[in-house]
Amino acid sequence: MTQHDHNMTGARPAIRQLDEGAINRIAAGEVVERPASAVKELVENAIDAGARRIVVTIADGGKTLIRVGDDGCGIPAEELPLALARHATSKIDGSDLLNIHSFGFRGEALASMGAVGRLRIQSRPEGAEGSEIEVRGGLIGEIRPCSHYHGTTVELRDIFHATPARLKFLRSDRAETQAVTDSVKRLAMAAPFVTFVLRDATGGEPRETFRVDAETGDLFDALGARLGAVIGRDFRDNAIPIDAEREGIVMTGLAGLPTYSRGAAVSQFLFVNGRPVRDRMLTGALKAAYHDLLSRDRHPAAALFLDCEPAQVDVNVHPAKTEVRFREPGIARGLIVSGLRQALAEAGHRSATTVAGATLGAFRPEDGADVGGEARVYRMDRPGGRYGAWNGFGGYPAPASVEAARGFMAPDPGGAGFADGAALFEQAPAGRVEPEMPEAAGFEDAPLGAARAQLHENWIVAQTRDGIVIVDQHAAHERLVYERLKTRMRDNGVPGQALLIPEIVELTPSDRAMLLERAEDLAALGLVIEPFGGSAVAVRETPADLGEVDAGAMLRDVLDELSDAGDSGLVQARLDAILSRMACHGSVRSGRRMRAEEMNALLREMERTPHSGQCNHGRPTFVTLSLHDIERLFGRR
Repeated sequence: MTQHDHNMTGARPAIRQLDEGAINRIAAGEVVERPASAVKELVENAIDAGARRIVVTIADGGKTLIRVGDDGCGIPAEELPLALARHATSKIDGSDLLNIHSFGFRGEALASMGAVGRLRIQSRPEGAEGSEIEVRGGLIGEIRPCSHYHGTTVELRDIFHATPARLKFLRSDRAETQAVTDSVKRLAMAAPFVTFVLRDATGGEPRETFRVDAETGDLFDALGARLGAVIGRDFRDNAIPIDAEREGIVMTGLAGLPTYSRGAAVSQFLFVNGRPVRDRMLTGALKAAYHDLLSRDRHPAAALFLDCEPAQVDVNVHPAKTEVRFREPGIARGLIVSGLRQALAEAGHRSATTVAGATLGAFRPEDGADVGGEARVYRMDRPGGRYGAWNGFGGYPAPASVEAARGFMAPDPGGAGFADGAALFEQAPAGRVEPEMPEAAGFEDAPLGAARAQLHENWIVAQTRDGIVIVDQHAAHERLVYERLKTRMRDNGVPGQALLIPEIVELTPSDRAMLLERAEDLAALGLVIEPFGGSAVAVRETPADLGEVDAGAMLRDVLDELSDAGDSGLVQARLDAILSRMACHGSVRSGRRMRAEEMNALLREMERTPHSGQCNHGRPTFVTLSLHDIERLFGRR
């Protein structure tokens, strides 16, 4: 490793003023990091100029050509040299750096681009003649007349021509093109009433790679249409509208349902006063709003717009203007968390429509499937153990026997053949059809329909007026128990059920210490533990809502959650995560036979419970298939 001595040695160097070209090249490193940065600055200038149509053309990922044309107000010929000077701008007068209503205001972008590449500006204000000016290596040329439409075109060729070493730090043409596209799309979301066109001129004739036309109507409708056009129709169809306000900050936009999540944070778009930003505090608040709706490896999709008085937020934190600082960050964070959670709760049991599409795709036969082979073996989520009575919806007991499960069947009129059929039924893969209950006749009009069957002791099949619903009984009931526990904890604490004989659980010394350290928090959740000699603890009470549970298994789940969460999260978030683990122990298991009354009770409770469309880990709890979808499966449409 080479040793670098950063201390000045030898004769003292003299302090001297850098020349203007060096100053501009240094400043350009902060403003123009890559071609996408230059595109962002030029498009923002076009929006500030009142443009209604912006056309961006690039070549080789923006390395050899960036051209941005607009139909904005234009620049008079006499102001063109001033537009290329550093810290010259028409956006502010410099008296108040907090009262900023435009994208740009620093007056550095054009000067920085002229310092590192070959820049040409052509412009014509309304009622005036067109003119142009060029900058090469920081040297400004003469103003010349030109033919140009109303507006401005800025052309930057050979970016980093004056600083060729920086070209080595750029990525491939494809990666730089994608970065330019992402930048244009973010700005297109911020300005729904503006037409955006992106063209790629690599290799010759420009081809259009992205286009959105100006939207019409009121702001919210235009914003929704623009988000659907940019992010995708699936996002718009599986997102809920957001409209919340707190202490002068207004939040609008769309937030995706938990079942419409992503494997990476690629569909998160945040705007402050219309400006696209990448702010850790805001993205952290977005993640916190979904903290008990998604697993840790999934990320929400959202486009959120925060608007407030300019004096409440400082956008002059970084030359790139992608970071902001709120005067009261707690208010902004609280607005995002509470506003999103309320909107998601109001969505009720709704689930993403993309789930049905994935289900239809899964119905296709697998290659090489052994159709005539033995039936597949379905493992229960938690094999072994005793299934206690389900006390969630009226305390219905499990059927005592197979005969009780099919006791509704009428005798065979012919007196023969019924016994053989019953035997075959008993040997077949688990599937039971329930009789229609008279009191459930109107359930088909309910959102989740009326229960008609249980398959493999795990899947409830319900019938609606125009389709069917398939429900994962364990995942659905786990969410219902979790929501009930959360509500009780926030109201009066989760009531505990004292054990007649305390259960002694042996742990490692470190696990024992971790649990006892959280004993007070666990007691608020209905789980009361005490030290019991050596490395053991005694479980005195368990949450009453969970009924009969395996205390040892529950403690180990709680330990897993504490190890995962550590002390990094908020106390409430950590408690909710522990409740989520505990809810599993009081839920209907996979492999648990349910009667029609129980299944319908579960469906009705799902319709009344917020977030019941996904389990505690963000997976869907039910799938809806329309009659149209089912007919397509059988080639009838």
